[in-house]
Amino acid sequence: MRGPEHDESFVRFVRECGPQLYRVAYLLTGQTATAEDLYQAALTRSYVAWRRVREQDAYRYVRRVLVNLHTDWWRAPRTWRERTVSAPPERAGLDDPAAAVVHRDQIGRALQRLTRRERAAVVLRYFADLSEHDTAQELGVSVGTVKSTTARALAKLRLSPDLTEPSEEELSGHA
Repeated sequence: MRGPEHDESFVRFVRECGPQLYRVAYLLTGQTATAEDLYQAALTRSYVAWRRVREQDAYRYVRRVLVNLHTDWWRAPRTWRERTVSAPPERAGLDDPAAAVVHRDQIGRALQRLTRRERAAVVLRYFADLSEHDTAQELGVSVGTVKSTTARALAKLRLSPDLTEPSEEELSGHA
């Protein structure tokens, strides 16, 4: 039975951890609409199990749900469809400086060039700051797989044309 305490606890958690969980969803998917769907699905599943979750590390639990749903979605993409709505959702945080927007876009494009497993490993290791062992547990693979997957992903990111520094000519507008 759910009551006000259950709801308040969940709302407080989403206020505190929601933005970071959404960023994980976005980094995993690279698409705003898909990230929103993934984030909402993870929150929905977690809300249903919230009585159990509260006793555990809630952020870790919900992040695990997020990663598992992402894995399920790319294994069976035809079962997940976008839903149309009558009006676009309200957007927060659109006052970011242009350079930050460009930089985030470059990172997003570079991450999209990775395989889904590589992208998940990089996001969990470096954005969520998980250890190799915790990343392996989240992904359901061995620590060795995390190490090799992460090494391959980082090598690809180092060579990514999306992450190269602009030349002096490009910066001055003479390119």
